[in-house]
Amino acid sequence: MSEIVGVGACVYDTLILADSFPAEDTKLIAKGVMQSGGGPCGTGLVAAAKLGGNCGYIGVLSEDSGGKFLLNDFRKYNVDTSNVKIEKGGSFSSYILINESNSTRTCIVYRGDLPPLSLNEQQISAVENAKILMVDGNELSAAIKAAKAAKNSGTKVLYDAGGLYKGVETLLPYADILIPSEEFALGFTGEKSAEEAAKKLYSQFNSDVVVITQGKEGGICYDGKSIEKYSAFVVNVVDSNGAGDVFHGAFAFAQVMGFDYYKSCIFSSATSALKCTKLGARAGTPTYTEVIDFLRRNGYEL
Repeated sequence: MSEIVGVGACVYDTLILADSFPAEDTKLIAKGVMQSGGGPCGTGLVAAAKLGGNCGYIGVLSEDSGGKFLLNDFRKYNVDTSNVKIEKGGSFSSYILINESNSTRTCIVYRGDLPPLSLNEQQISAVENAKILMVDGNELSAAIKAAKAAKNSGTKVLYDAGGLYKGVETLLPYADILIPSEEFALGFTGEKSAEEAAKKLYSQFNSDVVVITQGKEGGICYDGKSIEKYSAFVVNVVDSNGAGDVFHGAFAFAQVMGFDYYKSCIFSSATSALKCTKLGARAGTPTYTEVIDFLRRNGYEL
């Protein structure tokens, strides 16, 4: 059985490299094009697996070329696919323009038309026997069912709250480890600072910890006692796509390893930073040894 399982988005990414962003109704010569697996849950699982975690995806993939790519991508990175259903329909896909002149990325997303995930007994058992369940607000009905099973079995629920999707408030009460983006935290709570948003989310949903990610500014960690700030690492950014997803996967792995919450933030921040130095949300994710060496070079011993 996998120690870390995920229910959420797995996306077929097409990355387009260019020196600028095109104006509307114009042409732009690309410097390169590549395909990659993406999506918060899918990429988080790959990140944890590349670090050495025992991971499995629970979801629906298409029988189309994108779905076949994603299935093989999971297998390449040793993510268990025994709980993946293959269905007819278009894959969840995105087209990502990477502007190399200023290290930004712009996405166009097609959510596909696959049937929603309906959990069976085998998939529920995988959740119950895991240490951590990762959810991201996609496949909401199945995610809630999985989270309920996790709560009843002692599996910790890590919620990657990156988007204010319709109905996410129904998933938040199940989050033991709540990791929202600052945009989500401020938008959902109506607070003006990340610190106050963290306190409000913690008290409202009774999570074990709230970690608010703030991009280049790092983030904050609140466990109900104190707020601790962690910094982002300065690196030469090549591709920031998937950086947040990698952070969440690294955090899940760090928790399985027994790190405390603050050390998990430092470890995850380093993992995310190293990912940004390479192209591809998944291909760029580092190994455990690479992260530890990077931390030591930056004065950290975990």
